[in-house]
Amino acid sequence: MKLHGINKILITCARGIAPFLAEEVKALGYVVESSHETGVVITGEFIDTYKLNLNLRTAYNVLFLLKQFRCASADDLYKKTFDFAWENIIPEGEYISVVSQVNNPTIRNSMFANQKLKDAIADRMVRKTGSRPDAGPERKNIVIHLYWKDKEAWMYLNTSGNKLADRGYRKIPLIAPMQETLAAACLLAAGYTGKEHLVNPMCGSGTIAIEAALIALNKAPGLLRSNYALTHLKNFDKEYWQSLRKDTLALARKKTDLRIIATDISPKAIDAAIKNAKTCGVDHLIEFKACDFAETDIPEGSGIVLLNPEYGERMGDEEKLVPVYKNIGDFFKKRCQGYTGYVFTGNLELAKKVHLHASRRIPLYNGDIDCRLLKYEMY
Repeated sequence: MKLHGINKILITCARGIAPFLAEEVKALGYVVESSHETGVVITGEFIDTYKLNLNLRTAYNVLFLLKQFRCASADDLYKKTFDFAWENIIPEGEYISVVSQVNNPTIRNSMFANQKLKDAIADRMVRKTGSRPDAGPERKNIVIHLYWKDKEAWMYLNTSGNKLADRGYRKIPLIAPMQETLAAACLLAAGYTGKEHLVNPMCGSGTIAIEAALIALNKAPGLLRSNYALTHLKNFDKEYWQSLRKDTLALARKKTDLRIIATDISPKAIDAAIKNAKTCGVDHLIEFKACDFAETDIPEGSGIVLLNPEYGERMGDEEKLVPVYKNIGDFFKKRCQGYTGYVFTGNLELAKKVHLHASRRIPLYNGDIDCRLLKYEMY
C-alpha cells in the first residue's frame, strides 16, 4: 500500500484558532467538511499535505488518515496496526515516534498504547524487511498519531513532524513569548492583510511584527524550515516538493510600502526582536524602537494597532497593571484616531480599565489561559 488515493486530512491547531485556520484552508482552495475546537477536517490526496504544510500560518500539524478501525483492546490495536503495510511507507532504519490520545476503559496509560503501536510497526518491519526501526519521543522523522475513543480508533500519519508553530526564527524568545501561530491568528482576526500599517507596541521578542511582515510579503511560513516528517517517507516526492517550494517562494513580494512598527520599553526585548527578525529575513521591513508604548510613532492615515500587555498572572501584579491598561485607552484616544485598536489579554477585569467600548471580543487561548482579542474603533 502506498499513499495514493483520497482520504481525510485532519489539520490541528490551538484552542480557539479553528475559525481562522478554516478560512486559511478555504483560501488554499479546499472545502472544510467539519471543524472542532482544535482542528478542521478536509478530504484530499496525500500530495495536498505538501501544500498545506508550506502555507498554513495558524496550524499545528497536518495529519493524513491511514486507517480507521474498530478497536476494543490493546491486542486489537496491535493486530490492526501489524496488518498495515508499513514497509511501503517507512524506509529501513528510519526513526519513528508515536503520539496518542486514548479514551478507552481497557487502557489506563496512553504510553502503553504507544508502546503497543510501536511494537506492531517494528515487528511488521522486521517481518517484511529484516530491519527494526529506531523509535523515541522526538517528532523529527516518521510520526504516527493515534486517536482512540471507546471502541473506535483512527491512525494518522503526521506529515509535519514538529509543530508548524516552530518556524525556526525565534532564537531569543524572552519570558512568556507569544507562539507564532497565535500571533498569526491575532493578525488574521484583526483583519490584517499586509495592505495597511501595523503598529505593535509592547512587542516583546517581536513575534507579532515578524508574522505581520511575512503576511505583508505574502511569504509562506513553511518556507522558513526544511525538515518535515513527510520528507522522511519512502514515497516522498522530492522533485514535486522542491518545485512546490520554488513556486511558493515566487509568489512572495520583496518589499511593502506599508509600515510595520514595533516598540518595547525594554532595550533587551528590542535587541531580541531584531535578532529574531534577522533570522527570519524580515528585519529590513520592521521599524524597531525601544520606548514607552505611548511614545510609539503612529503613521498618518489608518491601520491597525495591536498590543499584547501583561495579564497580571502573579499575585499582586494586577494592581500594578491598572495604570498600564488605563494608559492604553488614553493612547488609543489621543494618538490613534483613524486606526483600529486591538488588545490581546487574558485578564478581562484589567481590560475594563481601558475605558473604551470594545466592538468585538474574539475568544482565543494562550496556552491554557482563556483570552480575548478586544477590538476598539477610533473614529
